[in-house]
Amino acid sequence: MTRAPVGEPSAGCGAAGWDDLVAGLRAGLSPESKIRREEPLAAKTTIRIGGAARVYVEPADVTDLQAGLRTATAAGVRVFLLGRGSNLLVPDEGVDGIVISLAHETWTQFEPQADGRVWAGAGLRLKNLCGRAAKAGLAGFEFLEGIPGSVGGALRMNAGAMGGWMFDVVEAVQLITLAGEVRTLPRSAMQVDYRHCQELHEAIALGAWLRPATRAEADTVKRQMEAYAHKRHESQPREPSAGCVFKNPPGHSAGRLIDECGLKGERVGDAQVSPVHANFIVNLGAARAADVIELVRRVRARVQARRGIDLTPEVLLYGGDWKDVL
Repeated sequence: MTRAPVGEPSAGCGAAGWDDLVAGLRAGLSPESKIRREEPLAAKTTIRIGGAARVYVEPADVTDLQAGLRTATAAGVRVFLLGRGSNLLVPDEGVDGIVISLAHETWTQFEPQADGRVWAGAGLRLKNLCGRAAKAGLAGFEFLEGIPGSVGGALRMNAGAMGGWMFDVVEAVQLITLAGEVRTLPRSAMQVDYRHCQELHEAIALGAWLRPATRAEADTVKRQMEAYAHKRHESQPREPSAGCVFKNPPGHSAGRLIDECGLKGERVGDAQVSPVHANFIVNLGAARAADVIELVRRVRARVQARRGIDLTPEVLLYGGDWKDVL
């Protein structure tokens, strides 16, 4: 899962401009932070598709993240947040901007608090959150276990599965604005709905204080996680994918609509509507982003023609906008 792009689009840089930007970042960030030019992104996504980031940064701490954001703002360059790379499609031409990943161990904390809450860093994998909570005898996070994302991405998208939603367990979020200001917002002050958190469109989640539902024996929590994992294994494809492609229209299941239109198995190149779950597009090995986009067009057109319903992509077109390609 990813966090959405933030900031305004840049006017565009030539190679020399991007090189100068990297030089500025290197001067302002500590040696512990990673900075790379033309970093391939496909392997950093769950669907294994896409080009490179013009500039890629893994800040080592809040100070380096603040410095990177200020450098981007001064250069007029757009910033994109990358989590575990699910729920997104990177274009074949890559991303014109700075891709920031909170992959450094600084961002992966799991810290039980004296008041019963848990602090979870934005870079913590959801699978690890659930595993560590289970070991601590904390129940209520199990529904997140099979989502291939991070805490930050789950906050940005209000990730959900098995009848639960990320913000069901959130008490407060710590975030950083593009100006570098660190703020804490209680859940009650945040605008959250289906697959959306408004405050994180223009800010970056650093982590959250989560409230477990109850205490329980570790084995009990693990059994519930295993039951959810079994259900996912039976209902979701094994091939690389970005997760569910379309949002569920009100009163409908996107997967059911696509299936009813006879689109399971529909294919463009190595991109295929999964025969297992129609709301997944899978990469059979050598799919390009262009193949996925064409398949998204076909699915939307068929569902609109036969059912009169416009499907809206849930998967993010990373660095772009679906309205420009559909």
